[in-house]
Amino acid sequence: MLTSNNIYKHELIGLEVEIVDASHKGYIKVKGKVVDETKHMLMIDQDGVEKSIPKKNTTFRFKINDGVDVDGSKLLYRPEDRTKKARKNRRS
Repeated sequence: MLTSNNIYKHELIGLEVEIVDASHKGYIKVKGKVVDETKHMLMIDQDGVEKSIPKKNTTFRFKINDGVDVDGSKLLYRPEDRTKKARKNRRS
């Protein structure tokens, strides 16, 4: 189950998300579904328009349970490296 403690270990594509804080104030209130992810960006589909949002200096609220706020700076890995790293640490 996806929780605030393990969201860093999981795939983010497909999750509903809203930007709650960002260094660029134009990103705040952007919300939609995560459709792609790179090391530095989340691509969010907002009503059919894809927005590229930098992870650094951005706080994302993912719609799981009552909402989980995530500091985007903690997501600054390639998605496949982030999930592999989490699995490797779990085995230790």
